[in-house]
This record gives sequence, structure tokens and C-alpha cells, in this order.
Amino acid sequence: MSAAPRLSARHLLQALWALVARELLKSSRKGGRLVAALARPVLWLAVFAAGFRSVFGVAIVEPYDSYVPYDIYIAPGLIGMVLLFNGMQSSLAMVYDREMGVMRMLLAAPLPRPWLLFAKLTATAVLSLVQALAFVVIAALLGTEVPFVVSRLPQVLAATTAASLTLGALGLLLSVHIRQLENFAGTMNFVIFPMYFLSTALYPLWKLEESGARWVYELARINPFTHAVEWIRFALYDKDPGGAPWVVLATVALCFAVACAGYDPQRGFGALSRRGGSA
Repeated sequence: MSAAPRLSARHLLQALWALVARELLKSSRKGGRLVAALARPVLWLAVFAAGFRSVFGVAIVEPYDSYVPYDIYIAPGLIGMVLLFNGMQSSLAMVYDREMGVMRMLLAAPLPRPWLLFAKLTATAVLSLVQALAFVVIAALLGTEVPFVVSRLPQVLAATTAASLTLGALGLLLSVHIRQLENFAGTMNFVIFPMYFLSTALYPLWKLEESGARWVYELARINPFTHAVEWIRFALYDKDPGGAPWVVLATVALCFAVACAGYDPQRGFGALSRRGGSA
């Protein structure tokens, strides 16, 4: 039996680029996907935030140096919404590829399985960043200028990339357990909406605590999406995000590791394939 061929860094990078390019090309052929991804946060910004702009504002608390209107406050949360929904959309794509047999062929490639999954995760993150940038441009056209400064770009890019990887890794993990496309919508309702509404995307933590919603406050504190949004928010204002980066990075590592174990033919993904993907 011949030994497995050694894989050089060049081969690994070629495989990474091929998978990322495939996802980008597939996405570019579906112009409606970008429109659908941006319609939701733009609607929130143009209607919901505009309606409450004169009613609600955020007091002078970190990371703000002055009173800010409500639409400025929720802009980082809406960026997070774009990343969250694209991460979950990637989960749907993985389930579809599995049902069509594409994932089985991909996982049979002579490449380390974690590397293949990392390539899929990278493609998801790249698409998320493109969609987030498009949202920022539209938000500026609507009069909500996200405070991008060139000197802060590395911090903002790091925070947004980490957030997109976190939510993409969560989607990757969910794709292990969502065995059929018919189960996708129900599962997402128990993931997307709790993560988004039990976070600081729409209201600061101190407002929750002040209103007496103690259990909501505690759930928002431990929600990884809260920390992802806060890291982006603090990076935009060049302020210290505290422990948020550590929570986000730990979530990426945990979700990706569990997803890799789930796609192991000896334990997770292979067992599902042998059962025909049935529930």
C-alpha cells in the first residue's frame, strides 16, 4: 500500500483558493442573494431606527464620548446581523451540498478534513465581509455614517473578520446536525432570533439591567454574538473592547473543533451519510 502523498503549503493554499473562489463564483451568479442579505438590515435602519431616532438615544457611555442617536448605535448591530445571517446561510448551503452529494466528494479529496472545512469557513467569512461593506455604503447613503477612520481600519477589520468567522463556524457546526433541508427553517428560528434579540445589537446592556429584565440581561452577557457586536462597536471608536475578543476567538475555536469532529466519517458526518441523511 503506497504512502499518502505529502502535501506542501503550496498545495494547501491552492486548495484553499479553489474552494474560496468556487463559493465566490457561485455567489456572484446569485445576485438576489446579496439583495436579500441587505434587505433586512437596511429595512431596520431605514424604518425601525428612523422611527425611534427622535425617541431613543444612547447616553454618554463607553465607547461613546458624546450622546449618539439611535441609528448610530444600532449600526454595528446591523453589521452583525449581516454576518449572522450569512453565517446561517452558509449552513443551509452545506446541508444542500450534503444532500446533493457534493460534500461527500469534497471530503474524499486527499486533503486534511479540517483544512477543507477551514476553506469553507474562509469562503463564508469573505462573503460576509463583502456584504457588510455593501451595507456600510448603503447606510452612509441613508445618512447613517459608520465612523470608519483609516487609522482604525486594522482593528475594525480584525473585529469584523473574527465575528464573521465565529458566526460561520457556528453555521458549520449546525450543518452537522441539520440533516435535511426541511429541518433548516425551524432550527434557524431557535438560533438566529434568540442570538440577535438577546444581545446588545439593539439596546445596551445597562438598559436591560435598568429595566429589570434580569434574565434577559444575563443571557445577553453570555451570548457570543453580544461580544462580537461589542468588539466591532469598540473597534470603530478605537476603544478597548475588554474581554470581548477572547470570547469571540474562543467561540470560533470551539465551534470549529466540534464541527470537525462532527464531519469525521467515523463519528459524525459519515454516520449520517450511511443513514441516507434521514432524521
